[in-house]
Amino acid sequence: MSKTSKSNQQWADHFTEKAKHDNYPARSVYKLMEIQKKLNIIKRGDFVLDLGCAPGSWLIYAAKTIGDKGTAVGVDLQKVDVQLPSNATAIDGDIFSLNQVNCFGLNSNSEDEPNSIKKYDVVLSDMAPSTTGRRDVDAARSFELCNAALNVASEWLNIGGNFVCKIFHGSDFKEFEKSVKANFKQHTIFKPESCRKASKEIYIIGRGKI
Repeated sequence: MSKTSKSNQQWADHFTEKAKHDNYPARSVYKLMEIQKKLNIIKRGDFVLDLGCAPGSWLIYAAKTIGDKGTAVGVDLQKVDVQLPSNATAIDGDIFSLNQVNCFGLNSNSEDEPNSIKKYDVVLSDMAPSTTGRRDVDAARSFELCNAALNVASEWLNIGGNFVCKIFHGSDFKEFEKSVKANFKQHTIFKPESCRKASKEIYIIGRGKI
């Protein structure tokens, strides 16, 4: 094993063991923790949607961050098997065909508007495509998922809401960045230290939906 490969393995083992110790199903939680520490995306009492939530680390962390008065809803094609906090729910579903009424059964914002849809304060997406080993193909598939996540955020986020999205850096990156910039007052590009150095993944965070 090369020195680089050995270093990457030690890195992965460290965060994997830390996640087990902290009672999270995956080490990806530390990426969201870094984003939260840097930008304070999630507030207490928020209504949070986590796209691609399996195996559940981001959903659990979001639920803890928002507290008892907040609600976290996750959606993924894969079933979330871990025990979730009482203020969190995981739904089996496809983000390309999401419908708030039949997927989440969400009710109105008020008694005066029985057919209205309650919107979210934060939309999170840590989704990634099944990788092929070809960076151009993987980046293109990531771009497709990111556009789907941004479409959900554009429709279902409250004005002033926040958006976190993972993307594989590729030829479409600048186009996606422009789309985020057009929908939010501020945007930040951030690569958490807990990401592998060799990884092409990076996060775009939109704050203050327009």
